[in-house]
Amino acid sequence: MKPDPQTIRELLIKALPETVSLYGGKPAPQYVYFPPSHAKALRPDVLVVRGMRGAGKTFWWAALQDPSVRKLIAQVDRFAQIEERTEILIGFGEQPQIARYPDKDTLSRLLGAGKEPRRIWRTVVVYNLLAEKLPTIQDWAGRIDWVENHPEEIAYRLEEKDWQLHDRGIWSIVLFDALDRAADRWEEMYALIRGLLQVALELRPTRRIRVKCFLRPDQMEESQVATFPDASKVLASAIPLTWPRHDLYGLLWQYLANTQGGEGVRELAEQEVRIQWEQVPGESIWRWPRRFQADEEAHRRLFHLIAGEWMGRDRRRGFPYSWLPGHLADAQGQTSPRSFLAALRKAAEDTRERYPEHPYALHYESIKRGVQQASQIRVRELAEDYPWIDILMRPLGGLFVPCEFETIKDRWEMERVLEKLQQRPPAEAKLLPLHLDEGYAGLRKDLEELGIFSRMEDGRVNIPDVFRVGYGLGRKGGVKPLQTAG
Repeated sequence: MKPDPQTIRELLIKALPETVSLYGGKPAPQYVYFPPSHAKALRPDVLVVRGMRGAGKTFWWAALQDPSVRKLIAQVDRFAQIEERTEILIGFGEQPQIARYPDKDTLSRLLGAGKEPRRIWRTVVVYNLLAEKLPTIQDWAGRIDWVENHPEEIAYRLEEKDWQLHDRGIWSIVLFDALDRAADRWEEMYALIRGLLQVALELRPTRRIRVKCFLRPDQMEESQVATFPDASKVLASAIPLTWPRHDLYGLLWQYLANTQGGEGVRELAEQEVRIQWEQVPGESIWRWPRRFQADEEAHRRLFHLIAGEWMGRDRRRGFPYSWLPGHLADAQGQTSPRSFLAALRKAAEDTRERYPEHPYALHYESIKRGVQQASQIRVRELAEDYPWIDILMRPLGGLFVPCEFETIKDRWEMERVLEKLQQRPPAEAKLLPLHLDEGYAGLRKDLEELGIFSRMEDGRVNIPDVFRVGYGLGRKGGVKPLQTAG
């Protein structure tokens, strides 16, 4: 069966979102895909879920709030202990909800008034769990004082709640996400995370009450947050949200198979790859079969029916199946699903515009332009999370990598980046580079830890395409850099 390229092309454009960021919204159940590591991370006893920007932390934070998604989780992972009846509460998130948790300014005021981070988060958890049985107090400082002054009553109430949950056979989980929105300075953020982990550990012995924290790797600096008894055990048991290549393609098929017109892709996979789709019981939701989930050959064959077998006129240019995620990976080998889907959507749009008669749904040159688009998205995301990165990366435009670090240092010195970072006013100094005090070597370390720089065996600096292209750096034979980064 030869797929109609125009039909598949239009399906890609219709199915794939322009952005995969939820900003507090809930995902559509038909587009929820479960990599095995993610399903494990959602279990109640996992207190910390670790993931880079775009790996799915906020996605799962939002998804767990949806009973229909929790129902799907129970069907996918029989050990999940998550089900439709699970009680999900919100302890912190990207969007302010002052009745549920203090916002950044309130947290700063509470810390300035001497309120301990552990007591702040304990109060947030207690008021989420027991709000209807506690006095109505509007301000968080008053709530913290009341909880601190009534430890026995809180202990009795929590124990009563725990037994009620146990008798009903359900869990109550308080979710925390977007902790970078909780503070503008590293020391405050680390203090808040340290206090939160303490509360999560203290509630761990209960039967049915848990705290689950979604954190970025840079928020888990052990020397900063693991300074209380058994903290290292909490961090060591964190489950990472990873996206191996086969799961990126599994996510793609999830979108295509469950969009109107997706029956063509399902039929193509069944006839050409010999897979049998799984339908969610009682739902019009189709899943790539679990026993083929890690079958690289099946994913490769199906994708090459859509994109062709080569990234050029012959095999020397590489193969689309491996080329695309490889050029979207950071220096630690991690590829964001958001970047992956954005690149594919752009590739489909570009093919429709430039190569409408191409025999495949995606043209290889359009896939390269998709990488350029994805790079722009990653650069914008970095600027949102770490505004200081632009100060370091913009002066490097036009360089070719790999290059000596001295070359980069010269550019930084010319632009006086250390001075610019050190003199930024407090309102603009959000989470400055963690190792800024170590000078240029510290800045290099920060960029390496974020997966933007990689250190080669000969000491030179390399930069992955997903960042290099967006910041306008070149590489011999690589994807062309953008003239300006979006």
